[in-house]
Amino acid sequence: MITEDHVREQLKQVIDPELFVNIVDLGLIYVVDIQPAEEEGKFKVNVEMTMTSPMCPAGPQLVANSRQVVEAIEGVTAVDIKVVMDPPWTPDRMTEDARDQLGIF
Repeated sequence: MITEDHVREQLKQVIDPELFVNIVDLGLIYVVDIQPAEEEGKFKVNVEMTMTSPMCPAGPQLVANSRQVVEAIEGVTAVDIKVVMDPPWTPDRMTEDARDQLGIF
């Protein structure tokens, strides 16, 4: 069985190339929705994520890398990554680990 926590752990492999912090700790992942696929024991994963800014130059890379790590999970047959800008990202969404890495107190 694939869980939201499992998907989020996999997404921690995706590092923002400008900030050098993973996208989960940055608070860029808003929604992880797991649905059964037609094939028994297989799943479709839908992810809603945002960027730190609407014109984030790393956006396409972050989306592609996110898709790649989720597709690598055994049992996942389809991945849909949707970039949303509402609600807008703010530094308040970061974990304490991310704040420590970036020196934000």
